[in-house]
Amino acid sequence: MDWRDDGLVIGARRHGETSVILELMTRAHGRHLGLVRGGRSRTLRPILQPGNLVVAHWRARLEDHLGAYTVEPLAARAAHFLDRAAALHGVGALCALLRLLPERDPHEELYEMADAVVARLGDPGAAAPLMARFELALLGALGFGLDLDCCALTGARDDLAYVSPKSGRAVSRAAGAPWREKLLPYPNFLQDDALAPPCADIVAAFRLTGYFLTRDVFAPRGVPLPAARDLYIGAFSRAA
Repeated sequence: MDWRDDGLVIGARRHGETSVILELMTRAHGRHLGLVRGGRSRTLRPILQPGNLVVAHWRARLEDHLGAYTVEPLAARAAHFLDRAAALHGVGALCALLRLLPERDPHEELYEMADAVVARLGDPGAAAPLMARFELALLGALGFGLDLDCCALTGARDDLAYVSPKSGRAVSRAAGAPWREKLLPYPNFLQDDALAPPCADIVAAFRLTGYFLTRDVFAPRGVPLPAARDLYIGAFSRAA
C-alpha cells in the first residue's frame, strides 16, 4: 500500500481545517484520490491546482483505504492559464471528462494524452486537435468506442468522410453521399496524426465526439456535457 507515480491534478476539495482530498490522474494507477495533510497551506495550495503535474507518494494501511498523499511539483502550469480563456476552460473540460473514468482503473494512454493536452493549452491550435483525439480515446476506454477502420457499407478503407450517428461506424464519401445531411463528419486529422487541421475540422471533430459523449455517457446519467467544454470550444474558435 505504498507507491510513487506521476499525476495530473484534476481537483482538490477541502477536508477539515487544513487538509484537502486530492484527485489525480496518475500514469500507472488511474484516477486516484488521497488525503493531503496541510493541503490548504500557502506552500501547497498553488501546487494542488488543476492542470499541474506532480510526483505523488501514496500510502495506506489497506488497499481500499483513502490513503494519504505527499506531493512534489513537476510542472506548475495553472498560473499560466488565468489570463487565457481557452486554456482555463480547457483545463476545466479535461478534468470533468477524466472524472468519468472509474477510480483506480489504469489508463496510461489517456494519462499521456491528457498531459499532452494540458502542456499545450497555451497554444489553442495545438491543444484543440489533441483534445478531440483524447475525447475519441475516452469513448473507447468507457466502452463506447467507434468503429472507424472501414466503411460500414462497402468495407473500403479509403476516403472515409462520415460516421453514422446510429451505429458509430465510418462511412466513405461516395457511399455516404446520399445521406450526408444525416451523417456526422469524420475529419481527416482524426485519421492521420500528422495533419495540421483547420479550425472548421477541429470544430467538426468536437461535434462528432460530443454527439456520442452525450448519447452514450452523459444522457444516461441525466446530466449534460460539461459547460466548460462548450466554453472551451467557443474560446478556441475565437482564438483561432
